[in-house]
Amino acid sequence: MVDTWKDKIYAYALKNAMDHGGKAMANSVLAHLFQEGLDKSEIKKIMPLIQESVKIVNSMKKTELEKEFAAVERLVKKIEHKEREGLQELPNVKGQIVLRLAPFPSGAMHIGNAKTYLLNALYVEKYHGKLLFVIDDTIGSKEKQIMKDAYNLLPEAFDWLKVQYEKPILYKSDRLDIYYKHAEKIINLGKAYVCSCVQEKLRENREKGIECACRQYPAKEQMKRWKEMFSAKEGACTLRIKTSMQDKNPAFRDRVLFRISDMEHPRVGKKYRVWPLLEFSWAIDDVLLGITHVIRGKDLMIESDMEKFIWNIFGWKGPELIHGGMVKIAGIEAKISKSKAQQEVKSGRFTGWDDPRTWSVQSLKRRGFLPEAVREFIEKIGLNQNDIAVPIDSLYAINRKLIDETSDRYSFVQEPIEIEVKKKPAIAEVEVKVHPEQEKRRKIILGEKLFISSKDYEANIGKEVRLMNLYNLKLGKSGKCEFTSEHSKNIDKDLVKINWVSNFSNVRILMPDGLWVGGIADDAIKSFEEGREIQFERFGFARYDRINEAGEYEFWFSHR
Repeated sequence: MVDTWKDKIYAYALKNAMDHGGKAMANSVLAHLFQEGLDKSEIKKIMPLIQESVKIVNSMKKTELEKEFAAVERLVKKIEHKEREGLQELPNVKGQIVLRLAPFPSGAMHIGNAKTYLLNALYVEKYHGKLLFVIDDTIGSKEKQIMKDAYNLLPEAFDWLKVQYEKPILYKSDRLDIYYKHAEKIINLGKAYVCSCVQEKLRENREKGIECACRQYPAKEQMKRWKEMFSAKEGACTLRIKTSMQDKNPAFRDRVLFRISDMEHPRVGKKYRVWPLLEFSWAIDDVLLGITHVIRGKDLMIESDMEKFIWNIFGWKGPELIHGGMVKIAGIEAKISKSKAQQEVKSGRFTGWDDPRTWSVQSLKRRGFLPEAVREFIEKIGLNQNDIAVPIDSLYAINRKLIDETSDRYSFVQEPIEIEVKKKPAIAEVEVKVHPEQEKRRKIILGEKLFISSKDYEANIGKEVRLMNLYNLKLGKSGKCEFTSEHSKNIDKDLVKINWVSNFSNVRILMPDGLWVGGIADDAIKSFEEGREIQFERFGFARYDRINEAGEYEFWFSHR
């Protein structure tokens, strides 16, 4: 199996390096392999080969890289996304379309579930329709609880993403009486029943296709039992819909419509104890609110089938139900999950809902992403029908394109060591370009000391190197270095170029994995205002966040 992928892995590593300034990334290569059909079960076996190829490719000079890639380019012609990019037409569009945003308020919206919500918004813009914002806060569970903070986090995210929705925001928790009214209609029609069976027996009956004894009571008795539900103990009974007990999918047989919960609700407290499940509340609201199209993932197929079943009972024609394929955002090492993020925020392991490990919209904003980048990223994915993997590098590339021209360049030295340069020229200041494609320049005042990273020093000891925008020197032992020349970069094109800092301020950079990278940057950062986006040369783009209590200038890493 490994040999089958070997050449392709090497080709993709070369291609990735060509696209990203000579540096390939293992996760990006893996994402392309998913598009070529790699099974998730093969990841552990294939990763060592990916890492080996990336290491080899990243050691190459530009000329060697170009030569190697030219030899294997034929293997990566399939690297482009196989899904159709952009917004394909919606079916059965007649008049003004009405779509909905329906987030469950268990936390901040992350990049994964933003995909479906933004697609709804983009289609409304495309067809000049209406977009309703309905917070799906019927009730949570012990594992997935409603978070009070989410009532602000969700509209905050949509507003930042420039989503135009109708006001006011609607809340499911305000619509319980509507759901009760329609539940009673179904009971009176003999299509639902109150079940008090123990879970184990009920599960066994459903698997065998045996009707529950509770199912046999007439509608009048079922209505009585329904009324009793409102004072019954939590877990004592549920309201179930009558489907065929011979349905080929056991999970569709007599599904739960309402259950009892004593959890306190963030908005309505303990006013209600009997709560509808997702498919019932949406079966009612999708019709009453005039929704014309519902865009959702294929993982909600059974909920869609249940909605249709309920519409048939009422004789309603519901909206068009459209199911998109599942989209995996490849290249993100941690699992993206609101439930997991909720646990980590509650425990204090994450600093808050904008912690970069949540991958929330708030965290992307704080890292320096632009809303236009997220919107373009989602629009390019489109409403794909197949399950696909999209590399996070695609989002990085879009954002890089948008912020590059306005992000000035500055020097950052990680794990700095001081070097002593013998016979160095008396240079008090140097002028450097703020951007390689612009003529604007800034001055760097040199102090008595020079610092480079310990990594650069150790990798090039005994060699002649170029201090970027300054001069050439030979790195000696114990930080002792010798000035060699002030040659122009045309003559020095084969020399390793190294970042340096003289007069400095202490810096910390928060990475996407939640770890901090420490170092120093040139003193110009003292003039920065909060939110400024820059590029630390040879490190990556970063957004200035604040000065911490230790006097360190804190940045949030955006991407390379």
